[in-house]
Amino acid sequence: MSMKSWVKLLAAMGLGAIASQAQAQAQAQAQAAAQNPQPAPPSAEGLAQAGAALKVGPDGLSGPGAEILAQAVAASRYVMVGESHHSREIPAFTAQVCRLMAPGGLTAMAVEMGPEAARAIDADMRAPDRDQRIADFARGHPDALIFFNSPDEARMAADCAAAAGPDFALWGLDQEFLGASGHLLEQMLAAGPGPVARAAIQALSEQEREATREALESGSPGDLLLFTVTDETLERTRAAVARDGGDRVGELFEALAETHAIYQASQKGQGDPNGRRARLMKRTLAGRLAENPGARVLMKFGGWHLYKSLNPLDQRDLGAFVAERADGEGVNALHVVVLGTRGSEAGYNGVGRPAVVRTFDALTEEGEDWRKEVALARPADMAAEDWFLVDLRRLRGPAAANYTPEWRRLALGYDIAILAPTLSATRFLGAREAAAP
Repeated sequence: MSMKSWVKLLAAMGLGAIASQAQAQAQAQAQAAAQNPQPAPPSAEGLAQAGAALKVGPDGLSGPGAEILAQAVAASRYVMVGESHHSREIPAFTAQVCRLMAPGGLTAMAVEMGPEAARAIDADMRAPDRDQRIADFARGHPDALIFFNSPDEARMAADCAAAAGPDFALWGLDQEFLGASGHLLEQMLAAGPGPVARAAIQALSEQEREATREALESGSPGDLLLFTVTDETLERTRAAVARDGGDRVGELFEALAETHAIYQASQKGQGDPNGRRARLMKRTLAGRLAENPGARVLMKFGGWHLYKSLNPLDQRDLGAFVAERADGEGVNALHVVVLGTRGSEAGYNGVGRPAVVRTFDALTEEGEDWRKEVALARPADMAAEDWFLVDLRRLRGPAAANYTPEWRRLALGYDIAILAPTLSATRFLGAREAAAP
């Protein structure tokens, strides 16, 4: 065979091989498409099979969902409740989780507020006049508290303390809230700093009082000291504190400075404020656990913070840290998300102001929302007031690869999802009415 003939033969063979490869690839793609359909939520049938009715009342939890939850809680050292904020019903539910945990030991509840704010609430939560005390604190320190300036959250804390015993404590893990600088500066002065540090703290306190006065008039948190103080002022104060402030004053000052840095980064859209905040919470929790070996802890945070995997911001937040820590300790961490189908929730409405109330209905709102599929999967014979628990652990496995991104993230990030039929807005203790225009 001539060289020319060899070339023609090889060319023909090559084309044939390419055609065969293309045909095989098309067949493989068709087979993959059949085996891997377009992403979709779990079927209504699958959700119903993984679901159970849950009755939530002042005397406890009952129904099939209560048994699932109780078993999961009993087996866990760390129990996390991811929520939507400012409702009346979710704190009441969380108090029932405290009662489930208490017989096996409950050291603390870790919450989405600063350590110093949590200490203030911890001192008042067992008092019979706790609401009045919290209202007085909130009125004297506008926007120093978040979440626990609600009578429903305060009642939850009191109920948890009663169930868990005298050693139970609130652990604040977050940065302090918008108006916390006044309280922090008061605590610094009370800690007995030396003359150099005291003079610098008093000068900063004068700025804080003026900033708070302006913020109360305008309602804008941007007028508060944590937003208006300059980095140069903080550095001068830090240097003075380092000279003769002492350890406690230094700790309080760094809490103020870190809170300022997080809010400034968020306001300016620079850096990674959410990541910085998450890292702060992880460090604070690690310190608390080091001080309390073997602690059994209930954690209550906004839902995005407690995913055991990447959260919707594609960040490893507090829930991921706890999940990994539990694995390393050889214990269980339970991740529970609790939201509502419809109703109302309170929202921030300005410095020291009463809450604004917003209504919502997951079934009519636009966009993807796992609550829609869960609400539609409720059995027809369920009582209207029953909550619906979905055991997400039953939705994992090969089927999860075909879920929508939202559902895949949920099924892998939480163990149990609970949907209340209705939520109602809480109110804020110590709120002032808006100034007249």
